[in-house]
Amino acid sequence: MAIEIKAPVFPESVADGTVATWHKKPGEAVARDELIVDIETDKVVLEVVAPADGVISKVLKNEGDTVLSQEVLAIFEAGAAASAAPAASAPAAAAPAAAPAAASDDALSPAVRKLIAENNLDPAKIPGTGKGGRLTKEDVEAYLKKPAAAPAAAPAAAPAPAAQAIAVAVGERVEKRVPMTRLRAKVAERLLEAKQSTAMLTTFNEVNMAPVMALRKQYAEKFEKVHGVRLGFMSFFVKAAVEALKRFPAVNASIDGNDIVYHGFYDVGVAVSSDRGLVVPILRNTENMSLAEIEKTVGEFGKKAKDGKLTIEDMTGGTFTISNGGVFGSLLSTPILNPPQTAILGMHKIQERPMAVNGQVVILPMMYLALSYDHRLIDGKEAVSFLVAIKELVEDPARLLLEI
Repeated sequence: MAIEIKAPVFPESVADGTVATWHKKPGEAVARDELIVDIETDKVVLEVVAPADGVISKVLKNEGDTVLSQEVLAIFEAGAAASAAPAASAPAAAAPAAAPAAASDDALSPAVRKLIAENNLDPAKIPGTGKGGRLTKEDVEAYLKKPAAAPAAAPAAAPAPAAQAIAVAVGERVEKRVPMTRLRAKVAERLLEAKQSTAMLTTFNEVNMAPVMALRKQYAEKFEKVHGVRLGFMSFFVKAAVEALKRFPAVNASIDGNDIVYHGFYDVGVAVSSDRGLVVPILRNTENMSLAEIEKTVGEFGKKAKDGKLTIEDMTGGTFTISNGGVFGSLLSTPILNPPQTAILGMHKIQERPMAVNGQVVILPMMYLALSYDHRLIDGKEAVSFLVAIKELVEDPARLLLEI
């Protein structure tokens, strides 16, 4: 029985998607609920699975093609056996010697493209262990760990498709052209929009992390034993931000045309780095969350981002954002707004510095904080006071529990 394989129903905020990777070829046996194709959108990668046991008889949308919500991707024959496939795959069978180049002939997944581009690699030189010789992320990582081999003459290769890296050699100078992923393109578009459509300013302050660090040291082991999660810094800053947002509602508001929308809830986005780029999953109703709940949720988001399992629902909405560049060693930066939000808090590296305390020079673990804000809605006094409130709450964490 022929079944149409369709693209998923995209949320209202997603206009279309791109066929990223076909995991199954026409004529190849497919089990029910087995992954057959990935659809990359502006926010996440959506997986399409087989509706039943059978084979794909015809692919209508190739890798790199743009697809709309519920658009037909392929024709699936339920109950058909893989033995019916040789006719469709006869050209490939006629040239077994070309099998090792499968990783070069097929479009690469976004994670593989990113690794290859960052390390200036030639995908044709990396042996693929995936289905049909497909190149996987693990293959590239294993290749990078191997000691460098003596350079060999590069064999002539057929023109590479637009969806994979293209190398152009000029003597010893090599260039690679890699198509921008939809997520990276969307991030670029939104960052440019934020710079052009908002009156963005940044104010800075610094916070003494010694009290929080002492609290963590005292209760870290017991906290993890009771709650099953490590006590980090992010939960303190999320709680401090929520208390400060309650005091300064404009920082939790957004602009919609000529209207100001004041949100009566506190959905805080936490910027997370992934193989596909920067993503911002949302902690919902943080005013009702404990430190442990915040740490668990942030940890789950980090794992889902690493595995490419974040959903569109995970990243939709948000009234305020926190970005922690300190985990990468950043000492100071100016975070860019995440429209339509009107403010974003930037955390940075904890650095021991000599500080003057009661007339004495003391070495303290200090962190610079940055608050970027939309000056159309938030005045400088309000922004500075908001950041000072966060500083005071973090430097005296007992106030977070007492909500004072």
